[in-house]
Amino acid sequence: MKKLLEGIRSVEVTVYVTGPVTTQLLADCGAEAIQIETGSRRMGAAGFRRTEERKNATGKLSVSLNFTTPKGLELARRLISKADIFVENLAGGTLGRRGLGYEDIRKIKPDIIYLATCMQGQTGPHSKHAASGHKLSALTGYNHITGWPDREPGWVGTYTDFVAPRYNIIAILAALEYRRQTGKGMFLDMSQYESGIQFMAPAILDYTVNKRVAGRMGNQCSYAAPHNAYRCQGEDRWCTISVFTDEEWHNFCKVIGNPALAGDSRFATLLTRKENEEELDKLVNEWTGSRTAEDVMSKMQAGGVAAGVVENVRDQVENDPQLKARQFFWEIESPEAKKYINSPPPYYRLALRTRQGPLLGENNDYVFKDILGMSDEEIAELVKEGAIA
Repeated sequence: MKKLLEGIRSVEVTVYVTGPVTTQLLADCGAEAIQIETGSRRMGAAGFRRTEERKNATGKLSVSLNFTTPKGLELARRLISKADIFVENLAGGTLGRRGLGYEDIRKIKPDIIYLATCMQGQTGPHSKHAASGHKLSALTGYNHITGWPDREPGWVGTYTDFVAPRYNIIAILAALEYRRQTGKGMFLDMSQYESGIQFMAPAILDYTVNKRVAGRMGNQCSYAAPHNAYRCQGEDRWCTISVFTDEEWHNFCKVIGNPALAGDSRFATLLTRKENEEELDKLVNEWTGSRTAEDVMSKMQAGGVAAGVVENVRDQVENDPQLKARQFFWEIESPEAKKYINSPPPYYRLALRTRQGPLLGENNDYVFKDILGMSDEEIAELVKEGAIA
């Protein structure tokens, strides 16, 4: 089966998560994804700390060169000129100052699709800020609305790092289609900040219209009750339950074997349930506490009430019947006899992930000889001069 992006080549200078994940998705769907690395792997999730370890990026190729040297920079340009797509996620303007900005590259590859996915875009007063997804999760407002009202803001982590690549892929696919129709390349200025803030749209709209600033609500919802994660049988086992309508409330009461509770004046309407929510949560916990999370979920769902087990990683890898049925996790053997578990993208049936992640510079020979047509003597000289790391 032909892969979705078979015949497309991407080159990248990326670190941490957003850039590498973007190109990982390209590789998953058949693109030849080549990473330019500079001789060390110190950049968190983009790779491991020692050069002899494999990158957590299945299907990619790795070349090691030092583009801070004139000859290394020329090699980088030559390689990018052989690509359809170039991806970078350094601070705004960094590669431009190195001679690898869009205007530099389009001179040698006019139809290049150049995607820059830095923190806050390539223009504006904060464009040159270097940061990580932890800071953007705060800037986008996620931290402010995560947690409990009587506590400090919650810690969401690098959420934007996993939102931005999906927008990046959509932009790249659109640019490829545009190039197919017109023969022209494109510069894609993708702000991770702006990608992430899209998910704050309801809160932003509420402020725009009503001047309400969204705050922390814990697990509560202003238009549902019960609405929480409830303790179940076993150590640290939980199940979420959400009741939005009066019909669902009546269904819930039937499931727990207490249909008369539906007419209790404390809980008969959404308004009274919200007013007595603490008491209601105690009643729900009494019922769920003697049952397994899986039993609570299945009974609620069968009765027409939204519910879901709060799964941990072991549940997802070993016990989730839906993920097993759809073969979500793929196991990959490496030459070092290590096994890696990977989860393919949502469009994985169009993908074919066949290679483990590369060692640093593992594909130097293929890239420099086969793609750039260099001789062994040329390569050896550039290694000696430090252009090839």
